[in-house]
This record gives sequence, C-alpha cells and structure tokens, in this order.
Amino acid sequence: MARFIEFCLRHPLLVGGTVMALIAAIANEVRLRSRAGLSVPPTRAVALINQGATVVDVREQESFAGGHIVDAINLGPGDLAAAAETRLKKKRPVILVCDSGAQSVRLVGDLRKAGFESTWALDGGLAAWRRDNLPVVSGRART
Repeated sequence: MARFIEFCLRHPLLVGGTVMALIAAIANEVRLRSRAGLSVPPTRAVALINQGATVVDVREQESFAGGHIVDAINLGPGDLAAAAETRLKKKRPVILVCDSGAQSVRLVGDLRKAGFESTWALDGGLAAWRRDNLPVVSGRART
C-alpha cells in the first residue's frame, strides 16, 4: 500500500487522468442506461410497425422529403405536442424518428407525459435505419 501511495504522489497527472477517465466512463454508462427504456433498435421498430405502430418523423420537411420511412407522418418538434392529441391514437404504439436518435429520445418523454405510454424513439434515427438497409421513400409529407 505504501508503494501505491508513493506512486500516486510521484505521478499526479497520470493518476488524475486515470480518475477523470473513470469518472467519464461511469457518467457515460449512467447516461446510456437512463435512455434504455426510451428507444428501440431498427429491427424492433420493424416488428412494431408490422403490428400497427405509427411512425412520426420529427425532422424538417426538407429532410423528410429527401427520404423517410414508408407511411411516416411528418410533424416538427414544435408541432408534435399539439398535433399528437388529434393525429395519434393513445392506444397505438408510436415510433419517433429523427436523423440520429438524439432529438426523438428527448421528445419521447413529452409524449409519454401526455398519455402516449407506448412511445419509443428509433435508436440511431434514420441513419441506423438506412445502415440496416431498410426501406426509405422520398417525396412530400403525408398530411
């Protein structure tokens, strides 16, 4: 133990860097675990869509027109809360899609608070959907 203390005293930058890396790793793991129940991978999203889930794309209309999941509804983040009550059914699962999955994860909490319990974000967003070679269509928004 005395040698360990001596090492720490002689190499404060090395020990400090190691401690900071450990703290960063723990913080990242906690952040990832807190998101675990809010998103689904593309394979699970396909299963939910086949069971009747509604896909809501929360990207801008230009991005949506450039490519989106088949039968997706385009609602901007600002429109989502207001339109959810009239455009979505609370008993039907809802999958939110954005470019990378980060924005949609934040919006899942808002919809769940509004009573849409079966709401998830697409893990990795449309980028993950495309990476898995799943179908994407181009065109204007479905209203």
